[in-house]
Amino acid sequence: MRALISVFDKTGVVDFARGLADLGIELFATGNTEALLRENMVAVRGIEELTGFPEILGGRVKTLHPLIYAGILGLRGDPGHAEEMARVGAEPIDIVVSNLYPFRETARGSGQDLASVLESIDIGGVALLRAAAKNFAAVVPVCDPMDYGSVLDELREGDGGSVSQGIRRRLAAKAFQHCAVYDTHISGYLRTADELFPDQITMAMKKIGELRYGENPHQLAAFYADSTIRNLPRGVVSGRQLHGKQLSFTNTYDLDAAWRIVADFTSATVAMVKHGNPVGLACGDDLAETYRRALASDPPTAFGGAVAVNRTVDEATAREISEVFFEDLIAPDYSPEALAILTKKRDLRIMATGYQPERPGELEAGDLDFKRVVGGWLVQTRDALPENMLTRDVVTTRPPTLAELTSLLFAWRAVKHVHSHGIVLARGLQLVGLGAGQPSRVDAVDLACRKAGDRSVGAVMASDAFFPFPDGIERAAAAGVTAVIQPGGSIRDQAAIEVANRHHMAMIFTHQRHFKH
Repeated sequence: MRALISVFDKTGVVDFARGLADLGIELFATGNTEALLRENMVAVRGIEELTGFPEILGGRVKTLHPLIYAGILGLRGDPGHAEEMARVGAEPIDIVVSNLYPFRETARGSGQDLASVLESIDIGGVALLRAAAKNFAAVVPVCDPMDYGSVLDELREGDGGSVSQGIRRRLAAKAFQHCAVYDTHISGYLRTADELFPDQITMAMKKIGELRYGENPHQLAAFYADSTIRNLPRGVVSGRQLHGKQLSFTNTYDLDAAWRIVADFTSATVAMVKHGNPVGLACGDDLAETYRRALASDPPTAFGGAVAVNRTVDEATAREISEVFFEDLIAPDYSPEALAILTKKRDLRIMATGYQPERPGELEAGDLDFKRVVGGWLVQTRDALPENMLTRDVVTTRPPTLAELTSLLFAWRAVKHVHSHGIVLARGLQLVGLGAGQPSRVDAVDLACRKAGDRSVGAVMASDAFFPFPDGIERAAAAGVTAVIQPGGSIRDQAAIEVANRHHMAMIFTHQRHFKH
């Protein structure tokens, strides 16, 4: 048997090659791989001994040779192939070990010019893996150092000559997937910002880990990171779990929703989420007091939900959090005293992002939102509109007071995180009422007002889309709401304005909506 080894990532390759050699497998390797094996006293021959041709163009061309690909692609047991291989002097290659130049890491590096990035595109390695994977019935393709041990075990159990077809097929699938992800990274890098939606698009995902279960215990689930984004967003996807049971699908979803909310605010913010919707939200200066105000939004509903904080959790805030049952908590970090308190809560999953948000509303190139439909995907840019681009068109006779305007802007930022139809009532920088996911907007207003109770008196209201009828404004006015922010755009806008004027309410049109399905 013969093996060809050409790897950029040298992790474990010396021990693997030595194991192959001990089984009597003849080794051939390229440039730096050959040098490393020789330094470690592993018997190996250079690739030129296979091809009779030296590496050229600074190593750009070294394995691209007919004798190599004949050795990999030749069908064993095919007389015609055997005759042709004998005629040109090609011998079978039974194992191909290759991994690729680190394109993504190079492209993400600071100060890299286009020429440097293009130089990190692997050609020969991809070709080797694809050829070996195509002929996996006869060739073992190995692209991941994590597979070295299992391949050696198979070869040893088979007396140095056998790797099961099941293992070969799995390795072939892995090699093709490895190449597909690699090409996705390259195309994503080369795609210009004005081509958000090309005719063909692929996603590259790297598994973070298995989840405890899916939306329900009978569903299996795993968590993947989108590796095509050049700078991985800080949050659940890049965070560390410090304590608690394994995350489930819904735990992860709610943690992400909660983190997105607090990351949208520059001041100290605490959010509580249940089933993807904010049920508690407040901003302030003192973190513990901000937590108490967020919890006061709707304490019974917040019970058992997810909590997010956009500051390092201190001891005082940790003590407050520990008094209520929550399933999940996410924050940039925790003081040692806070962590000591929180880890006493056996069932509390604690995540640290290692990052305090700095630029709310910023949209990164390639940061697309995907929603699954049967047989396809809906793709859009993320709902990220910087506040300095927000239109504040006062359409009522009375403009909002400064206090009302502050609350309106807070509510408007909050409502974009609420499932449609979405209504938020706020007083100061605190959510006091929420209507989410209702098929009728007036029903959403009614729900928000009922949740707020007496706190709706003097509150402001944000709506994620326009009011098709003025009944929603009427219901809010009856509850004591004094100001409204909404997109406008209904054919009955004037009727809504007249109702607001009649009740001496202030109303702002933004001319932008925040639907979230």
